[in-house]
Amino acid sequence: MMNYETLSAVTAKELRLFFGSPIGYLFIAAYLGLTLFVFFWGEAFFARNISDVRPMFEWLPVLLIFLCSALTMRIWSDERRTGTIEFIVTLPVTSWELVLGKFVACMTLLALALFLTLPLPISVSFIGDLDWGPVGAAYFAALLLGAAYLSIGLFVSTRSENQIVTLIISVLLCGVFYMLGSKILTGLVGTNFADLLRELGSGSRFESITRGVLEFSDFYFYVSIAASFLVLNVFSVEMIGWTKRGAQERHINRSLICGLVVLNLVVANLWISALPPLRWDVTAERQYTMSSVTKKELSQLQEPLLIRGYFSAKTHPLLAPLVPPLRDLLDAYSIAGGNNVVVEFIDPIEHPEKEDEANTKYGIRPVPFQVSDRYQSSLVNSYFDILIRYGDEYEVLNFRDLIEVKAQSEMELDVQLRNPEYDITRAIARVRSEFQSSGSIFDAVPGTVVFTGYISATETLPEELVETRETLVEALDELKADADGKFDWQMFDPNAGDGSLALQIAENYGFHPQAASLFDANRFYFYLTMSDGDAVVSMDWRDSRDVEGFERLLEEGVKRFTEGLLTSVAIHTPAPSTPQYTGQPQPTARYHNLSDHLRYNYEVQTIDLRDPVPSHIDVLMVVGPNDLDAEQVFEIDQFLMRGGSVIIATSGFTTSFMDRRLMANRAQTGLDEWLAHHGVLVEKSMVMDTNNGGFPIPVQREVGGYIFEDIQMIDYPFFVDVRNDGFVNNHPIVRNLDQMTFAWGSPLSVDEELNTEREVIEILRSSSDSWTSTFPELMPKFSQNNLTSSPYVPGADLESKLLAVSLQGTFSSFFEESPLFVEARERAAEEAAEKAAAEAEAEETDPTEPTEGDEESFDDEALMAELQQLQDGEEQDVEEDEDTLGVVGTVISRSPESARLVILGSSDSLSDTVIDMISQTQGSNYINTMQFVANAIDVSVEDSSLLSIRSRGHFSRTLRPLEDWQQKTLEIINYVLAVFGLLVVAGVNFLIRFVVGNQRSQWFGVGR
Repeated sequence: MMNYETLSAVTAKELRLFFGSPIGYLFIAAYLGLTLFVFFWGEAFFARNISDVRPMFEWLPVLLIFLCSALTMRIWSDERRTGTIEFIVTLPVTSWELVLGKFVACMTLLALALFLTLPLPISVSFIGDLDWGPVGAAYFAALLLGAAYLSIGLFVSTRSENQIVTLIISVLLCGVFYMLGSKILTGLVGTNFADLLRELGSGSRFESITRGVLEFSDFYFYVSIAASFLVLNVFSVEMIGWTKRGAQERHINRSLICGLVVLNLVVANLWISALPPLRWDVTAERQYTMSSVTKKELSQLQEPLLIRGYFSAKTHPLLAPLVPPLRDLLDAYSIAGGNNVVVEFIDPIEHPEKEDEANTKYGIRPVPFQVSDRYQSSLVNSYFDILIRYGDEYEVLNFRDLIEVKAQSEMELDVQLRNPEYDITRAIARVRSEFQSSGSIFDAVPGTVVFTGYISATETLPEELVETRETLVEALDELKADADGKFDWQMFDPNAGDGSLALQIAENYGFHPQAASLFDANRFYFYLTMSDGDAVVSMDWRDSRDVEGFERLLEEGVKRFTEGLLTSVAIHTPAPSTPQYTGQPQPTARYHNLSDHLRYNYEVQTIDLRDPVPSHIDVLMVVGPNDLDAEQVFEIDQFLMRGGSVIIATSGFTTSFMDRRLMANRAQTGLDEWLAHHGVLVEKSMVMDTNNGGFPIPVQREVGGYIFEDIQMIDYPFFVDVRNDGFVNNHPIVRNLDQMTFAWGSPLSVDEELNTEREVIEILRSSSDSWTSTFPELMPKFSQNNLTSSPYVPGADLESKLLAVSLQGTFSSFFEESPLFVEARERAAEEAAEKAAAEAEAEETDPTEPTEGDEESFDDEALMAELQQLQDGEEQDVEEDEDTLGVVGTVISRSPESARLVILGSSDSLSDTVIDMISQTQGSNYINTMQFVANAIDVSVEDSSLLSIRSRGHFSRTLRPLEDWQQKTLEIINYVLAVFGLLVVAGVNFLIRFVVGNQRSQWFGVGR
């Protein structure tokens, strides 16, 4: 049985020897200095701009090789060189006590060295949102890796008397384990063999743990290496006491036992790798754990789902390490989906028939990658695609859809899987939605949808609408017959009885009587609504005249109550304009990135707001409104009144580029009065904040009479950096977002009196160190000797500004009557006046003059004819089909409580110019602002399923903006803390030696 007192004595003895000379401190100091240098300089931590400590742990497997070899090179070699090892093996202690005592001493030194690096992640946590899960996992992995390296070094130390030889051999052996899974070696072989090498590599296993996943197979791998070499260490120590004439049979048995133990420890890795993975995801967002969202999506499958991965054996070295985690993830889909999910992995190069199917049927083609080895550079045609097929619908995810790239330097790229679970689950949701939409729409309706028509009696309706009502009833009957009990309809006459229903719908929905023409005294109702018991939506029927049209309208209405179908989004952006002359300001706002991002997640339709918003649209998004007329504002207003959700991104200024200068011009959006009617004011000023992002600015410098232009990054207060406290109340729209750049935006103010009956939720705010400028100067001005500081000086009104807000509840319409009718009436009056003036002029020359009564009758008839030609507020030709009907007064004056209005005080934040600029600055694709919009859409339709996993990403956690002096101060503090930690260790060691020395003096009577 092991004697722990003996083990402790051996450990204490080794620690005293280590700290008894300056060499021990120099080893730890060298390790700390090299770690800090690599972190701040080698990996350019601040330029990298990611809130993590991966640069330290990426180099740790290499640094530990030298540190552990240096720690162990003298442990047994000194004993052999001085001859004390023969004395030690004759002591009444076991070999295991000796070996484990020395091993624990080395582990203590390693743990101390790692502990002294803790100030580094702590300091990072102060300047960014650090995920401590991967950090803790990385330290744990470092201890495991160090244990393996130390056991190797201890074994080598027993076989040599020379410390230098021990150091060299230990470095070589540890280096072999590291090189097996390194990218240098795996890039030279195919994917399958590379996967095997990564299973054997100590560095690749270490990288797997540092990403935040503790897997039992990785844990056991390091334990098996450490245990195997400790067994060999014990066997080697015991061999020292053997004699050639000793018990040979006993020696052989001991050798066999040692070999069998080591063999079992090693072979157990193969057995464990064949078992289902046992892992623990320690990341804050459970990034590597299949979410409940995905499991719910898979549970809704009614047909077999095929997920097929096309991965070539030979691919780009940066993509090869991404294949194993993708395989593991797809296997998890197979397990979670059961019999409904079929997962396949195919190398198309080895299966020509599958490659032909991929090329011809799914449009999957190989991508040529340039690869190089020590002999040549060549092109490799490689597959890196995932096929998602459900029924006859499919979607293909290629490597561009699955990865994110961050440029570390001009020659170095960091390639990671972006958010594979979200990408795959979103693709599954899309193909399932498209497959279901091709069948019965009611398959996706969870409950019963009821159509309610508020339509006057037949004798009250105009003659044209009587036929329209009959057509509607026919369409309703056909839809009910196909609904399998999930659809019903009813009609009410608001004028029936005491008229209480008319008052009720006017109060709840803003439905008022309508008229067929301006001079028609007859009033009637013709309003269509749908409800699932919780929400009510109103439908615009003006474009529906036949049975097919009403069936299409009703199906679009039913889609508003389905589950699993894609959200329909209508987006309005300014029409592109071309400068008419040289020097005219160039428009900077284009929104192609936003549109592409939304199309990746939703069914998107671009509209110009000249026609009513289609009934199937769930969310209307207006980005960068520019001089909207009354007709366009009316369509926005009526969509909101029908219970829709409206998202508006606007600002008090527009930006333009002219003569290499950015200019800010007062925006004429056309929405100011409409927003003010709802209690929201977009102020005519720009927000500036001391917490801001960088901006690349051209700066001229003169050298030797020559002028050169450099691009420098400056602190730019107009790019407000919003994070943490700026995400008010952790609203679902900003949940899981780490940062957002609010560019060239204006503050918002909300009138509390006008919004007493609505729920007002603040979403974004600037910091308390922000101010505004009513005449913003977008281009900073520098003096020749002041290129390092920002030219912007904070104003006096420093306070937090509201940047985004959400309103939900009942809204009242801004319009009393349709602007189309107002325009038509004014046009008809002008034409009548012009005609009257022309006739008056003709009277002076025409002897045959009509009577006064005839002229008045003629003018009235002209006005009536003009008004009768207006269909839905649009001018029609006199010879148009008689079946068309123009209805006057079809303004919905009040919205249901489900209506929602979200306002973002910046449209430039979503523009291509700003997104591309931030992406180039960060060295990775910047999508935070577009994720903000996607989250707002999901919250608006109360579908937060994918919202919880959308914002995951390796490069999404960025550092807070820091001045140069702050960066230097932080770096110096870490160096100072490292030195201070060493001094503390030295002080503790001195104190322990002093106390122990006094105790020994008392024991031996010295100093009495």
